[in-house]
Amino acid sequence: MQEQNVVPRRIVVGVDGSPSSVDALRWAVGQAHAVGADVEAVTAWQHLSAPGWSGHPDDADFAAGIARKTLDAAVAEAAGPGRPVRIAARVVRGGAVASLLAAARGAELLVVGGRGHGGFAGALLGSVGQHCVQHAPCPVVVVRHDAARASAR
Repeated sequence: MQEQNVVPRRIVVGVDGSPSSVDALRWAVGQAHAVGADVEAVTAWQHLSAPGWSGHPDDADFAAGIARKTLDAAVAEAAGPGRPVRIAARVVRGGAVASLLAAARGAELLVVGGRGHGGFAGALLGSVGQHCVQHAPCPVVVVRHDAARASAR
């Protein structure tokens, strides 16, 4: 009998610690449980630079550490009891859009939170979500934060 290479089903989620990203992770965990997939939670970070300022070498460790704490807290909040879903939590250095699009290669879904800012925050998709919807190599689910539902938990 020939052994088959089975690629596990994978759902990628962008997590930045915002309420909408935690909701997106929570939704992805529920979907992964329903379809038998794994979840890959991704937090991206990058150095911001300015002319004449190069930063300190320890800044990268500091920024990566904050990103890891943010991601770990979101995973702890979103991973509910009774849902045996494997969650791989990855912190990557780079811009959010490029990091999420790269992680989404070969994934079943990319899930992001809806964080639109500006005068029409309730109606607009955030810029990261917008780019992901337009350029992702897989279907994208955008999860809006529902403050009323969150306060009922």
